[in-house]
Amino acid sequence: MIELKTPTEVQEMRPAGAFVASVLSALKEKAAVGVNLLELDELAHKMIRDAGASSCYIDYHPSFGASPFGKVLCTSVNDAVLHGLPFDYVLADGDLLSVDFAAELNGWVTDSALSTIVGTPRPEDLRVIEATEVALKAGIESAVVGNKLGDVSWAIGEVAHQYGYKVNTDFGGHGVGRTMHGDPHIPNDGRAGRGLKIKPGLVVAIEPWFLIATDEIYTDPDGWTLRSTDGSRGAHSEHTIAVTPTGPVILTDRG
Repeated sequence: MIELKTPTEVQEMRPAGAFVASVLSALKEKAAVGVNLLELDELAHKMIRDAGASSCYIDYHPSFGASPFGKVLCTSVNDAVLHGLPFDYVLADGDLLSVDFAAELNGWVTDSALSTIVGTPRPEDLRVIEATEVALKAGIESAVVGNKLGDVSWAIGEVAHQYGYKVNTDFGGHGVGRTMHGDPHIPNDGRAGRGLKIKPGLVVAIEPWFLIATDEIYTDPDGWTLRSTDGSRGAHSEHTIAVTPTGPVILTDRG
């Protein structure tokens, strides 16, 4: 069931959004050649404790997960694109790192993700990151009162196709509020003019993710990390947004 938020509730979600944004900004600054993924997880863990927030991930155990996640953020490197379980890995020059983070503060959850290059970039990696960011912007701009959810999916997919990428629709955007995942599901491709009509108070995480040369993924032996079947790299961008009568508001904006 889709739960629309009141204007007061949207305002109450702003501190959670600002906190998630601050953690991602700190993680992006921390990520460098020689830094261990477990160090990034510990930094996020410390920021959660210091803020009096709660992790949405550490005890998370959906049907597709092998076990409770056990960490507080997702770190996906190179051919991993989603749900990357942090492990004892030291970032190397040229790694493409995607970080996904959700947390609860004052009873409200927000969710966001970014991709960045560690050290020396490859042009093709910069391009796929750019594509997810452009698609995220297009999806957000389509999340206006009177449009349909299919318009958001179409806008994201249209960017992917313009860049020449295939789109996997198994995992995509979702409702956010008191919990991390709720209705509606927002695929990263779709048909314009289809689906539920967008109304004020809708709060969702929009999250395009693309792989350079495929749309097929498999689950790593860790039971969580999703990797491309052909070894090609991927990127992931995400914001939590609230639909208002005057347009979408990005709650996890990093400035």
